[in-house]
Amino acid sequence: MSGAAHPDDELTPEQTAGFKVGEKKTIDEYQQLDQNDESLRKWKESLGLGTGKSISDPNDPRKCIIESLGLEVEGRPDIIIDLKSPGAVETLKDKPFVIKEGAEFRMKVHFKVQHQILSGLKYLQVVKRGPISSKHQEMLGSYGPSTEEKPFYEKKFEPDTAPSGMLARGHYNATSKFVDDDNETHLKFEWSFDIKKDWK
Repeated sequence: MSGAAHPDDELTPEQTAGFKVGEKKTIDEYQQLDQNDESLRKWKESLGLGTGKSISDPNDPRKCIIESLGLEVEGRPDIIIDLKSPGAVETLKDKPFVIKEGAEFRMKVHFKVQHQILSGLKYLQVVKRGPISSKHQEMLGSYGPSTEEKPFYEKKFEPDTAPSGMLARGHYNATSKFVDDDNETHLKFEWSFDIKKDWK
C-alpha cells in the first residue's frame, strides 16, 4: 500500500539528461579541465568562467539569489516584483495580479549566482483553481558565478497566453519554485492572480 503523496510531489522537476546529482565540481576544478577541448572551452566561456572578478558575498551562503520577477505585456508597463526587500515573498499570495483574458504575456526573472556553478536551473509552477491544477516547467540553464562585468542574469520565459472566456475568469492560486539539478530549491513562493475581462 503506497503512502499519501507528499505535497511537494507536484513541484518535482524533470531531471536533466546525463546529470548525476552530487557530482558537481568546484570552480577551480572546472578551470583546470583540458584546455585543448574546444567544446569544453566554449562551454566554460558561456558560463563566464575565468572572465571577470567574482562578486560572491562570503557572508551569504546562497548559491542563487532571485532578485525580482517580472511580467511583460506588449503595450503595457512591465510589472516588476522586487524580492530583495524583507517580507516581499510572503505578501505575494495576498496581492493577486490582474491579467486580461486572452492576453499574451512573458515572465522574466532577474537573479545572481554565487560561489559555484549553478547547474540546470529550472522554474516549476503549479496553478490551481478549485479541484483543477496544471503544472509548468521552464528550463533556465546553467550559470557561472556573477562577476563585476556581469553582476546579474536576466532570463525571459517562453511567451504564454492567458485563458479566455467567461468560464476562465476568476481567481487562481499558484505555487512556484526555482530548483537546480542538485534538487536544491533556491526560492519557493505562493502567489495568486485574477483573470478578468480587462486589466482592472
